Amino acid sequence: MKNVLIIGGGIVGLSTAYFLNKEGFEVTVIDKGDITSGASFVNAGYITPSHIIPLASPGMIAKGIKMMFNSASPFYMKPRLDADFLKWSWYFHKSSTPSKVEKAIPLIKDINLISRELFTDIKNSGDLGDFQLERKGLLMLYKTEASYLHEKQVSERVAFEGLEVSDLNKAALHQLEPNVNIDAEGAIHYECDGHTTPTEIMPKLVAYLKQQGVIIRTNEEVLDMKSTGNTIKEVVTNKGAYKPEEVVLAAGSWSGDLAKKLQLKLPLQGGKGYRINIERDTGITIPAILMESKIAATPMKGFTRFAGTMEFSGNNDIIRNERVAAIANGAKAFYPDIDINDTEIKNVKTGLRPVSPDGLPYIGKSTRIKNLTIATGHAMMGWSLGPATGKLVSELLSGTKTSMNIAAFSPDRTF
Repeated sequence: MKNVLIIGGGIVGLSTAYFLNKEGFEVTVIDKGDITSGASFVNAGYITPSHIIPLASPGMIAKGIKMMFNSASPFYMKPRLDADFLKWSWYFHKSSTPSKVEKAIPLIKDINLISRELFTDIKNSGDLGDFQLERKGLLMLYKTEASYLHEKQVSERVAFEGLEVSDLNKAALHQLEPNVNIDAEGAIHYECDGHTTPTEIMPKLVAYLKQQGVIIRTNEEVLDMKSTGNTIKEVVTNKGAYKPEEVVLAAGSWSGDLAKKLQLKLPLQGGKGYRINIERDTGITIPAILMESKIAATPMKGFTRFAGTMEFSGNNDIIRNERVAAIANGAKAFYPDIDINDTEIKNVKTGLRPVSPDGLPYIGKSTRIKNLTIATGHAMMGWSLGPATGKLVSELLSGTKTSMNIAAFSPDRTF
């Protein structure tokens, strides 16, 4: 079997390693960090078939411009004269049309459903031992009629797509979540969704892969990729060089920069998210998105996580205190009895989600470089879509029929 080099040890890279290993490939994963931080560790842990509307939807650029000068806003684009960012913004604007969103909806639903089943398969296999995987759904909590009407429209489309959803008034909401005081008028309950604890799954996945003979090299950064004709011949890192038969580029927000080393254009921006963990009982048992605050709350194994914001300010791990305060205040607005203390705020962590201009991931073989497969650009659904992406890449490299038609995810698509 071929030897495959996977660049990137996030949920997408490790899921790819998992499925390729099952197919008998020799797999090496390299990551520039130590695989203990980043978007795969700080996300909300959602498995979300309900999230069928891509980020690039009508009105988002207008919202971004409106919020551009308020660095505490949930959707923040830092004004900067950067050619890649300006190009990406233009493509994002061009992708934000009703017809493009309409085409994206069934694709996002299908890949999410494949991934949801794969999470269950991985749990049932016992490969990673036991881990939290719950199907309690997702509550979209709202305070205003405007938010309710907006989400109601989405929920009707979700129901039309055959997914389970219900409408909860205040009393029904209290019945579902009796142990926490929620200041909301009601909720849309996406019963089709599930949740996990990423910080539990990631180390288990790393341990399992090593046990299976997958080579995982950490703190190793790719410096160059050398190609002859249309084939990568060598991948050079700060610690050595590799001569792989196949390369999978799954380096998250850094994938665009690495693609440039092969003269490939891969429009991508890192969208920074923040998380605050509360390691005490909050009474929250069902994941929720606090609509007006634009924050996610997830009951994880041993703690409750509040996560949120989408910040386009370049690939950095700078923590903006005003954004952290916005998460703490936003959580308090919906859960008035939960006080996030200074220590919890100080322990905030960030991660960068790789965002494509049209909100669809890049999954597919490059037409320019024959031994390169690209798997990135999942925006806020990286965790949810990790297993499905890994499975699709393993099908591509094995030459078997893919679980779904992935033409729309082509890394060579134009915007």
